[in-house]
Amino acid sequence: MPKNPSSNNVTATVIRSLLQHTHQVSIVSVNHTFSLKADVLDLDIKTGQLTLETQTSDSEINSYIENNLISLDIESTKNLLSYDKETFSLSNISAKVTKLDLSLYKIECQLPESIFIKEKRGTIRIPFILGMHARANIEIYPNELNISGKLRNLSIGGCMLDIPLSDTNAITVGKELSGLTIEFPNGESFHAEGKIKHIRPLGYFGYAALGIQFINLTRTQLELLFRLTNEAEREAAYQTGMSDTMASHSPLFIPGAKEKNTLLKENNERKRKAQRTAMERGVVELAHQLQAGLMYLKTQNVFPAEIFYNCVDTIRYLVEENRKSFLLALSLLREEVEWVRHSIQVSGYLADMLLSRDPHSPYIRETLLGTLLHSLGKPLLVGPQIPTLKSNMTPTQKEILANHRDALLEKIDHIEWNPSEICLTVIEKSEKTNKNDKETDIEDKIFEFVDILLVVKEINKLMHSRNGTPPLPPISAYRKVHVEEKLINKSHLVEYIQIYGLYPIGSLAKYSGGYLAWIKDIDKKGIPNKVKVVKNLKFPEATFNSDLNEKDLPQIGRLEEVVNPSDFGIKAPII
Repeated sequence: MPKNPSSNNVTATVIRSLLQHTHQVSIVSVNHTFSLKADVLDLDIKTGQLTLETQTSDSEINSYIENNLISLDIESTKNLLSYDKETFSLSNISAKVTKLDLSLYKIECQLPESIFIKEKRGTIRIPFILGMHARANIEIYPNELNISGKLRNLSIGGCMLDIPLSDTNAITVGKELSGLTIEFPNGESFHAEGKIKHIRPLGYFGYAALGIQFINLTRTQLELLFRLTNEAEREAAYQTGMSDTMASHSPLFIPGAKEKNTLLKENNERKRKAQRTAMERGVVELAHQLQAGLMYLKTQNVFPAEIFYNCVDTIRYLVEENRKSFLLALSLLREEVEWVRHSIQVSGYLADMLLSRDPHSPYIRETLLGTLLHSLGKPLLVGPQIPTLKSNMTPTQKEILANHRDALLEKIDHIEWNPSEICLTVIEKSEKTNKNDKETDIEDKIFEFVDILLVVKEINKLMHSRNGTPPLPPISAYRKVHVEEKLINKSHLVEYIQIYGLYPIGSLAKYSGGYLAWIKDIDKKGIPNKVKVVKNLKFPEATFNSDLNEKDLPQIGRLEEVVNPSDFGIKAPII
């Protein structure tokens, strides 16, 4: 392939284009469970030298570098709030490490001249960069569970996808896939069997990198794959200016009607998400981190304490920063998988209640950790018998899932992590079982915390749809807990109602004028005094985004009831 007359290093030129936007550089290693954030100090596009700076320890830095080689992920978004990202991964590049201070290191990397990586089999791996993309669909369990992702590189031997962290529950390394379909923008597709080779979190935007090897390829499939990889190589050369002979896009990457329509929908969704505030982004990041922690726990049999404790500390920080904005932001989790939503919402409400009682209690951190972990047994049970937690379950699947606490405790027994007595007690007692037998020497305060947790958990379950059961409005949920749950401490139920009222922040309220509005704040009597109007049922096609305070509320009528957002096709609120 003729080389661009410019003497610039091609890889450095690609990286420079990514660094012009909001970006994050991560140092990654198969020997370490976490990626290491790094800052770019300098990039020489002539010589291809990339200089990074990172803060870590001597022991950690050594686990990221082997034989003076390092691997990087570079993510870039044109907008800080955008979910449309570019990802460029580099493996085994030469690196020299210099210690600058007690925990500060400079890393000088020599970038390869070519962006194409030669694999052991002699084939070339083509990165999908600078706008190149293709979609992928993976059959995890035929006719039961499919996962969608985007292609990040391609070779004759396999590919790498990025998939949402929320879809990693059912993925295990070594699993053979009955079907992997890659669809390019012009509508052409490639279908083959595959085998999962590796999986790891990808950067900081809620995605995972999934490496797949193609298996059992026929001659026809190989011929098609050779043509597709050649076209991808041509497109990458055009995008980077590597060759003077490439004057236009490869036809493979020119969007057809279907792709244009999909891109339009994705753009509209990104615009909606771009309106999120810092508080909302913090809550969404909590969901991503919890899912990343699960991935390590399930696929690598390690307990990522740093991730989970960071989630606990973030919850406390957000409550103390602005509790009402935090309670409203928790409504965003309606769009997350059920176990993530439940874990974070229950932990958030429990933190709010415990901190209002005694912010200096030494037991809060470990109590919140146990609360955050209590639902992790559910995704640990995902497998052939329970392919997904997203669909309604059979009676047999429900029976299996009922043992999720035991599944988590069994997992804890098999990994090198010893939870504190407080954390373990919260996990063990977080279900509605008789707690009269106190098998530990922990003070009664912990069991009081568990009693509060049981109230929060039960109300949260009743107020959200689960396994086809519709959610109850707050007043009905409170009544059901009071009447039916004998093991619930009624004084803590009263305390909960006094704090959050009959119209909790984050609920969707219906007004007699036909308006639907998210409740943003309530007065001392529990009556909404600040809302965001999002819909008028008399004009269902119209959209609203209007904040009203107490004096303006009569304009939309009398408050009637709290309703289920999904009944009206309404997504999570934007603060």
